[in-house]
Amino acid sequence: MTTEITEQALAAARQTWGDALIAISTAFDQRGIDAARTVAGAALDTAYGYELGPVLFKPTLANGEQTFRTTRDGALAYFVGHSDDYPDDGGFGIKGWRSVVSQTAGYLIQGDVAMWMGSVTFTDKNGTVLKVDKSWGYKMDKAGTLRIVLHHSSLPYQPE
Repeated sequence: MTTEITEQALAAARQTWGDALIAISTAFDQRGIDAARTVAGAALDTAYGYELGPVLFKPTLANGEQTFRTTRDGALAYFVGHSDDYPDDGGFGIKGWRSVVSQTAGYLIQGDVAMWMGSVTFTDKNGTVLKVDKSWGYKMDKAGTLRIVLHHSSLPYQPE
């Protein structure tokens, strides 16, 4: 079991998250929404720390009263859409993503908690690119796995 968080562990956690997003998109493209929902649920259980307590999630493309997500169901709806409880969610995870690359602006490691911020560039199956600003907060679980407990994402500022 790993007992200390390293820069490499943060990079691996981001890679795991990106690979999961690609798997959700691929499952949707190949097998439909039920498959995407199953893959997304497994990804949430693997990458996020819902078993550790609250997860604070502010998705990129959420607004209004449902901007902030504090439940697994809210996160699942964001990633796959098709939820009566979150009717504005289009399913960020089912948009055909094929590449997810992060660039670190900075990070902080303190004990069993780490914070990371930077940009993440997504490329879909048609070559369309979306770049977002992200901050992730991680807490190490008892098995030594980094779990996301804070996920904030926004589009870069566009001056008028």
